[in-house]
Amino acid sequence: MAHFTIPASPTLRVQRVDTFLGVDLTNDPRQVDLRRSPHAPNMIRDVPGKVRKCMGYERMADLGAPINGAHCLRAGAERWLLHAGDALYDADTGALLYRGLADAPSSAWQLGDCLYIQDGAALLRFDGQEVLPAADCAYVPVLTIGKSPEGGGQSYEALNLIGPAFTELFGGTAGAVDYQLSLAPLDEPGADGTPTVQVWVMDGEGVWQAQTGFSVDYENGVVSFAAAPGASPIAGEDNVKITARRTVPGYADRIGLCRTGALFGVGGVPDRLFVGGHPTYRSRDWYSGRGDGAYWPDTGYSEVGGAASAIMGYAILNGRLACYKDGAEPARSVVLRSGELEDGEPAFPVYATLEGPGAVSRRTCGSLENEPLCLTPLGVYALTTSDVTGERYSQNRSFYLDGALLAEPGLQAAHACVFHDMYWLCVNDKAYILDGLQSTVTDRAKPYSTRQYAGFLRLGLPARCMWVRDGRLWFGSEAGAVYRFYDDPTALASYADDGAAIQAVWQTPDLSGESFHRGKSVRYFAVRLASAVATGARVRAMTHGLWRTVLADHSSARYLSFGQVVFSKFTFSTDATTRTLKAHLALRRLDKVRFELENAELHEPFGLMDLAVEYTEQGRLKGQ
Repeated sequence: MAHFTIPASPTLRVQRVDTFLGVDLTNDPRQVDLRRSPHAPNMIRDVPGKVRKCMGYERMADLGAPINGAHCLRAGAERWLLHAGDALYDADTGALLYRGLADAPSSAWQLGDCLYIQDGAALLRFDGQEVLPAADCAYVPVLTIGKSPEGGGQSYEALNLIGPAFTELFGGTAGAVDYQLSLAPLDEPGADGTPTVQVWVMDGEGVWQAQTGFSVDYENGVVSFAAAPGASPIAGEDNVKITARRTVPGYADRIGLCRTGALFGVGGVPDRLFVGGHPTYRSRDWYSGRGDGAYWPDTGYSEVGGAASAIMGYAILNGRLACYKDGAEPARSVVLRSGELEDGEPAFPVYATLEGPGAVSRRTCGSLENEPLCLTPLGVYALTTSDVTGERYSQNRSFYLDGALLAEPGLQAAHACVFHDMYWLCVNDKAYILDGLQSTVTDRAKPYSTRQYAGFLRLGLPARCMWVRDGRLWFGSEAGAVYRFYDDPTALASYADDGAAIQAVWQTPDLSGESFHRGKSVRYFAVRLASAVATGARVRAMTHGLWRTVLADHSSARYLSFGQVVFSKFTFSTDATTRTLKAHLALRRLDKVRFELENAELHEPFGLMDLAVEYTEQGRLKGQ
């Protein structure tokens, strides 16, 4: 009697993904972790482990010239300024405040009640009322005190680089009429006759009185009185005060032509402005007076690292000032300085120098998770507290973005902004985003780094500069438009870029099953979406190198909300919980399969919670 053995049914296997960690634009799709996507434009973290379509932006203004910066003075009520082209405007009223800036990206820092704006051509000051070149309101230092009419005296303050004026105090004598200043030649009066030398003498009551009875030898720096001022009426105090001007060509440009800066001071207190990035003095930076961006002592400078490498930017790390250099000297890519008092004077000695990749852009420095980040030729690198006592820094944080990021042309023009635990690096109408709330311990991909941030890619973003205002993210374009991102993820209107639909995609890596060499039959696909008033998905599968649509459902995940009724997408369902979209498939004799989920509809959110694929494996693969 014949006996027949019925073959066992192939085991049903399930490939499930319930955690989404952003994109992997570096590895081959066959090697990408299932939690990441090799192609996911315009998707962003919703809550850790889940993703949704990026919210869009709305146009707020159009100034008709490239937006070079947005700056805020916080002294009482906030005052926001917009730098467009060569002009500075009040961001709220549109009033023109100043014209004559460089048409280039600008930066600003607040010291005291004034905002200091740097555009690479001059330093400006905004006091809440008007904008002026800082040189026009430069502090006048007291150069020496206790001078005799013949000279000498005690040095008191350093010259101001951005202002030619200086003051000297003399102790007069009974018969002296000639008073020798420390500097010569002096500036002569201008064509309008405005004097460049002013003189005061203390009267018997100890009050300074302006004088007119004197002459000036501008060539030799001598002030001659018609009658001797005499000795001081107060023993031990100076009684002659002379203010003069001596312009040194190029002094003011040493500050005005700098292109990067930071606030730092003694003990790490942010009460001085440091500037660097001068096109000629590449490795030199300068620091202002304490709390005064209109005073730049001519002795207040440092040579940072080697002369061959340029200063690119600054960061604060563990109470120290980190200065990023370019890659000309890899052994000194980052210079760390401390702030101390030496004999009562501020000093900023070098604490350590770190070896590593140099910075490529002056506008990519920003802190995420208390880690200073900067774009280098090898990716976005972080400085950590362990680097303070180390010899090099090697903390790459952008491995999963580097495959596309480092191929971008013009990285020198990239700029960055930190917003809601995310580091947005913008270049070529794209934003490469690092998520500070999601990081993974580094595997063999980057063995010298301790961890990597999850990354995302935002397209269609014409950002020339980016800033945060009122808890929302803003940006300005090359064409002169000012945009603001929406901030309500539940509002349908949030999902449009200046009125245009946003195409959001999440593509899986290649799914090869448990045994890559066995044939796969895919039977079922399911995805759990976050429900919304209007949402849905189109799902495609790639088999044998060709894409085919296997599911298109733009109704099942909707629910009715009378606050956001869309009649063209009306539903009677009131179930606002997550929904599962599913498709029965008959995809056979596959070595692998890849799925792509897409929502490109205007004013539709799109949130992914989980996805699952059911398949069987049976028999070895045969020739195609």
